[in-house]
Amino acid sequence: MSATGVPTEVVVVGIGADGFSGLSPSSRELVLGAAVLWGGSRHLSLVPSVPGQSRIPWPSPLASGLPRLLAEYAGRPVVALASGDPLVSGIATTLLEYGAPVRVVPAVSSVSLARARMGWSFESCAVVTVVGRSVSRVLRECAPGRRLLVLSSNASTPAEVASLLTSSGWGASKLTVLGDLGSSSEALVSGHASSWSEVSPALNVIAIEVSGNGLASWAAGLPDDAFEHDGQLTKRDLRASALARLMPAPGQLLWDAGAGAGSVGIEWMRAHPTCRTVAVESDPERAARIARNAQALGVPDLEVVEGRAPSALAGLEAPDAIFIGGGATREGVLETCVSSIKPGGRLVVHGVTLETETLLAKAYADHGGEVTRIAVETAAPVGTFTGWTPARAVTQWAWLKP
Repeated sequence: MSATGVPTEVVVVGIGADGFSGLSPSSRELVLGAAVLWGGSRHLSLVPSVPGQSRIPWPSPLASGLPRLLAEYAGRPVVALASGDPLVSGIATTLLEYGAPVRVVPAVSSVSLARARMGWSFESCAVVTVVGRSVSRVLRECAPGRRLLVLSSNASTPAEVASLLTSSGWGASKLTVLGDLGSSSEALVSGHASSWSEVSPALNVIAIEVSGNGLASWAAGLPDDAFEHDGQLTKRDLRASALARLMPAPGQLLWDAGAGAGSVGIEWMRAHPTCRTVAVESDPERAARIARNAQALGVPDLEVVEGRAPSALAGLEAPDAIFIGGGATREGVLETCVSSIKPGGRLVVHGVTLETETLLAKAYADHGGEVTRIAVETAAPVGTFTGWTPARAVTQWAWLKP
């Protein structure tokens, strides 16, 4: 993202729950000396009145209003207020994404205060933000014995998280809600997710000690029954093989073309919190199902594009990897994917028909790569005995773009 015009500098000053009086003398001087002061209404109300100072609350919604605000104050210095450390799920990160020149003067973050109150080291816990986002993001991080700090949106977030954990097999988890950290009204309340009924303050961080038997693996190849599906699903063994060749890496983008239940794209995103997926699916019911699966498996930020490749791929951000689980023989699909993928990107295509197999053989002859034929058999009852039930063999073409 970038703005067409930006201030000469935005100095973002972190402010704690103890308010303006808790700032250092130099930070107070910065705030009181600013000609233009940005911030949330609550933060702005904490600052003593300054004659002639323009005080501008953050626009709502922020995503559409911030570029206009940056352009309006282009070429002028600005001071902005933010909670705690503005680079911990804060406004400074957003301003940097828009290309604004930012200088940060942090306060102690709510994360640091929460770790101190819980006695948790930096190395022993993970941080998840659900500020303005789905609480289901917590699920990706859950595993028995794990410690999580959840940056909360509001007073209702702890109850939403408790309900989510309970419905996902983690009801035995202990929750500690730390409210108004760093203020004179700081409070702490604990309980278990399955029986949570506590009232929480608007400003809170949730500490979770995970316990239970929910889905915890980050390895490729989740059980097929982890996904809601109508049979259009890349099965477990094939999915693991495909993801091994797609090689998810932090910050990278996957196109899951003809996504079906979305299983490959979902597992790509579960590999790392910064992995991204665009799932392209033409069937409206399946597209809705992909979104539900993404929520249930802790990656609600997966993007679903309802449409048919290759036309639905036009205008999408160039991917680092592409998976085609079906529809490769449709005119233009394979050619579009080969040309769209970034240099060094990975393409994996599955086919079960002679027509697709012929197409992949030609692609292998033209581009190289790796062709594998995968046949999976599972044990099943045969009368009073047990025998092997074969699944349809799948031809897999994997290619690394030079």
